[in-house]
Amino acid sequence: MSIDVKSDRLAKVLDPETEVEQIIWGCWFTEGPIWSPEGQYLLFSDVPANTRRRWDERDGYKRVVARPTNKANGMTRDADGRLIVCEHETSVVVRMDADGTGSGREVLASHYGDKELNSPNDLAVASDGSIYFTDPPSGRDDPDHGLERPMQLDFKGVFRIPPGGGDTQLLVDDFHTPNGLCFSPDESLLYVVDTIRTQIRVFDVQSDGLLANGRIFADNIGKWDDVWGPKRGGIVDGMKCDAEGNIYVTGPGGIWVFSADGEHLGVVHTPNSVGNLNWGGPDWDWMYVAASSGVLRFRTRIPARREPYMK
Repeated sequence: MSIDVKSDRLAKVLDPETEVEQIIWGCWFTEGPIWSPEGQYLLFSDVPANTRRRWDERDGYKRVVARPTNKANGMTRDADGRLIVCEHETSVVVRMDADGTGSGREVLASHYGDKELNSPNDLAVASDGSIYFTDPPSGRDDPDHGLERPMQLDFKGVFRIPPGGGDTQLLVDDFHTPNGLCFSPDESLLYVVDTIRTQIRVFDVQSDGLLANGRIFADNIGKWDDVWGPKRGGIVDGMKCDAEGNIYVTGPGGIWVFSADGEHLGVVHTPNSVGNLNWGGPDWDWMYVAASSGVLRFRTRIPARREPYMK
């Protein structure tokens, strides 16, 4: 696939001649890719199939590790490598053993006050152990990706689970569709996608973990009509940050790359729509991309922003 270069600065971030490789196919709809630094394998969600799958270089095929998964979507790990998962069917954030089979499962967040969460979708873990997650209603709207039922909350928010647990904290409540999120390298900033508005917002992370000074980082990431129009490239959804603060986000046509100061550097075109992405490999410089019925990957010149589990 080609790379649409928008700025000469892209060459520092990504080889303009890099090849996008398809490593997995034959799934229903992939999401939540997450690498295991201990076992050197990839776990990912196949949401409509209600399945969590595994891939590694040696075996070269996808293997079922859990079914059902409560229509699991986004995934990450804590500093101990345990898997943290957003479940759409149950509207909870859970933690389980590292292998993703479901053993050791514990619920970390299910309600805000006396009302159920909408459908936790994606999440990020800070170095202090707190967990930030987005909560759109998508798991309540589409039976293929959750369980149809009315919302109990009257907003779609971004939340925080404090270190060690405790009451779920509401951080922001004015999103249309909060989705992917990631920290800057020093965790002073939190970026959050607003899908339907086709934009990324950024917030200052305060000393108590709460957010302040929200503003738009990138806007008009494609047009919403492109999702269903001739390009059919996908929506603004999953997002990750590299070690120098550059942002990779899914969008129409493939993966959009922005510099830390907000310049649009280019688009990595993909053969089908993409929903999420994450770093992996021994040196954290492979980008694994959940792309509809399969998974793609490509190499980057700048590795991942090191998250607590990336040892």
